[in-house]
Amino acid sequence: MDLDGKTALVTGGASGIGRATVMELARNGAHVICADVNAEKGAELKKEAAATNFAVEFVSVDLANSESVRRGVAQVLERHPRIDILVNAAGWNDLQPFMENAPDYIDRVIAVNLGGMLHLTQALLPAIIAVGKGKIVNVSSDAGRVGSSGETTYAAAKGGVIAFTKSLAREVARYSINVNCVCPGPTDTPMLRSRPEKLKEAFLRAIPFRRFAKPQEIADAIVFFAGPRSDYITGQVLSVSGGLTFAG
Repeated sequence: MDLDGKTALVTGGASGIGRATVMELARNGAHVICADVNAEKGAELKKEAAATNFAVEFVSVDLANSESVRRGVAQVLERHPRIDILVNAAGWNDLQPFMENAPDYIDRVIAVNLGGMLHLTQALLPAIIAVGKGKIVNVSSDAGRVGSSGETTYAAAKGGVIAFTKSLAREVARYSINVNCVCPGPTDTPMLRSRPEKLKEAFLRAIPFRRFAKPQEIADAIVFFAGPRSDYITGQVLSVSGGLTFAG
């Protein structure tokens, strides 16, 4: 896939699915901006990318803070007025019953997984529209499609990502901008590794392939939507879950 000359921004790009996506976009020729709250991991990613001659840079963005989001976007646009691809890959939550969710926790989960995405996408849209075409890929979760016990607030936010994808796709089709959504199932990321062993074993029993996704496998789906092979696809939701969710 040829993405030479394209500039992409990936949120949550310093680890997990976001990191794999940054590297895959760069491998295909894009200049990639990693937007993440973790500057230390961002520096590690830049060093790894430089060792392979990939064009990757970092900008600090805290998606839970709308001012940080707008400030980060302004910094990016000062250096790169042309943005071709936006991947909203950041996500965060903890595992706990809904009745135990503290108000601050609810606010942060919604901000990181949905609110920050709205602010960042809105701030970048004029630059994408100015190009005359573009690709926006939102990363939701199968929790947002079918629900997930112990992740109710997270599922609500990720369900919002799916609705946002479909509605935005209708609004920006006139500008030849594609907006699609990837819904990962359980994926071998730092967030999954922090889960209790019993929960991970239950996930494995429920997945027909009997293994977790690799971040690269999710990145492959994201890059498909970000590239030219999806030019006539918009407003769609693709589950990449090893068969965990056949319906819903």
